[in-house]
Amino acid sequence: MLSQYYTVKGPGINEIVIQKSRFIAHISRATTEEEAQAFILDVKKQHRDANHNCSAYMIGDNNQIQKANDDGEPSGTAGVPILEVLKKKNLKDTVVVITRYFGGIKLGAGGLIRAYGKATSEGLAATGIVDRRLMRVMHTKIDYTMLGKVENELRSSPYEIKDILYLEDVEILTFVAEDQKSEYTEWMVNLTNGKSTTNEGEVTYLETLIIN
Repeated sequence: MLSQYYTVKGPGINEIVIQKSRFIAHISRATTEEEAQAFILDVKKQHRDANHNCSAYMIGDNNQIQKANDDGEPSGTAGVPILEVLKKKNLKDTVVVITRYFGGIKLGAGGLIRAYGKATSEGLAATGIVDRRLMRVMHTKIDYTMLGKVENELRSSPYEIKDILYLEDVEILTFVAEDQKSEYTEWMVNLTNGKSTTNEGEVTYLETLIIN
């Protein structure tokens, strides 16, 4: 598992018009080539009357799976420009399909490359890009009387709350970097005057939306 990487927030759709042609960006996360192919096929079914459904995807920790498809556009004018945007933004596990409805004006090779690149970039911006960081979930149990103070301190701290469980005691789940576990535990002990219990939980990804 990578300690950190960028990918898309989730499924998204965005449309732009260039020289009367409609370019509709369909974007999704895909962790396997099968998922990417299934997404592409689904978009093609939805837009079977479109002139082109061009696509590209980049999958794997080392971007070991990279594919681009022009779907009838002149070679190298659609799929590759889409893929190049994914590379430039350093995205992983991402699939993009750009649906084109021809508006009657030919764009030429250079125009197509710019159009598919722009449609991809604007589609990604509309969908959102996230920074995924591998974190440890720390479980801290406290008395209900301490909840207000502890929650306020946590929300103004570098740590991010994952969840709060209202059980016999309150259990706060917090994302903590692996190299900050001891520091967090000590901080929590001091914050609660020793009246808290903190244990390590699962390792999972924390997603933070990137503002482009």
